[in-house]
Amino acid sequence: MPVTPVLPEQARPAAASPQSPAPPRREPIENLTAAEADTLEAICARIIPSDANGPGAREARAAHYIDHALGGALRESREAYRAGFDAFDRYCKSSRGAAFVALSARDQDSVLMDVESGSATGFTGSSAAFFNMVRTHTLQGTFGDPYYGGNANFVGWDLIGFPGIRLNVTSEDQRLGSKPTPTHKSAYDTEMFTKAQAMKSEPSVPSVALERSAPSAALGKPVANGD
Repeated sequence: MPVTPVLPEQARPAAASPQSPAPPRREPIENLTAAEADTLEAICARIIPSDANGPGAREARAAHYIDHALGGALRESREAYRAGFDAFDRYCKSSRGAAFVALSARDQDSVLMDVESGSATGFTGSSAAFFNMVRTHTLQGTFGDPYYGGNANFVGWDLIGFPGIRLNVTSEDQRLGSKPTPTHKSAYDTEMFTKAQAMKSEPSVPSVALERSAPSAALGKPVANGD
């Protein structure tokens, strides 16, 4: 009967190890750098954090909305973001010893309070201007119409109890304390807005009046950039 030779330890085939889970794929970046996108994502997550009330700005993809809008309706803010991120990164490292994404949630909140109050140094003008800009756009990306790239899965509207666009309102919907069932539909899913988009090609309809601009925090209402 043949004998199976025993291989030396180093010659034995390595035992199969459990495969490590693949790291999450980064969402495609359109206008920010990778470092800026990571910082913005972390800032948004502290401005509207995920907590017992539900998902926050991270789940709503507010940072994705901002990145996308910086190539369109918010393009005039691109330089303010670039300069602001540079100053913000320097301040985090000089005052807390690390980049913002490497800080604890407590230290991140502490840094943002400095920036919000205007006491953070190194910014062109007041650091409060940078904070207010990011906060405003985070609100837009969390609570605006999903058409614009934020409010993913309607988490922003669900967070504040907004049921969505309704073309018909019943008497029950108008009853005090009533909580209408969320429609989970973009305004642009309705026939009214579909027709409006088709009308854009008509020469008799001014196209400017039908352009889609960045939403305000007021539930997707289009506003001009800077409002």
